[in-house]
Amino acid sequence: MQKTIRREQRVEDILYSLKKLSYLSRSQIQTLHDLGGERNAQKFLKSMDVYLNSFRDGETIYHLSKEGRERIGAKRVTKKLTTAQHYIMRNALYIGFQAPDDWKNEIKMSVKDIATVICDATFVNGGQRYIIEVDYTQKMVANKSKMDRYRKLIDVGAFTDTPPVFIWMTTTEFRRRQLINLCEGLESNIFVISDFY
Repeated sequence: MQKTIRREQRVEDILYSLKKLSYLSRSQIQTLHDLGGERNAQKFLKSMDVYLNSFRDGETIYHLSKEGRERIGAKRVTKKLTTAQHYIMRNALYIGFQAPDDWKNEIKMSVKDIATVICDATFVNGGQRYIIEVDYTQKMVANKSKMDRYRKLIDVGAFTDTPPVFIWMTTTEFRRRQLINLCEGLESNIFVISDFY
């Protein structure tokens, strides 16, 4: 009985993680929910088949099925994506920062007639705002435009007393160097996906 209750709680925890993060790789679910080794994780996720949809993109990527959404009251419908790696990279940062409670995805930041920007994610830790940006297949000119808009928001005091710390995840060392230049003068950390895997 106790084992069944624990199992059902773990199932719901995984479903809520997918509701919050949209897409998770098998290894990310394994890490977030302490599913032990690869075989055990695969077996457990297989037992949740009715609640999950999956596809391969490097490794197996999971998202909620219709039944999974219904079980936890999720509204957002997710489908197989060619851009799933964008989510996986963002989630690597979520896990790296130890799953902050107030982590929010795709938040609009705006000051009327000044600038509007939608960050990939944001959270606050110890009073410090962190802004998460993922550079997967984005053109560098689009990243520059985004940073220019952030600078305008900082200049008008949109982030109270303390400017945010920018956390970027990108794909190559070359792109990391370009992002370091774009963030010059701002507090930032730029990671390459290989820093995490």
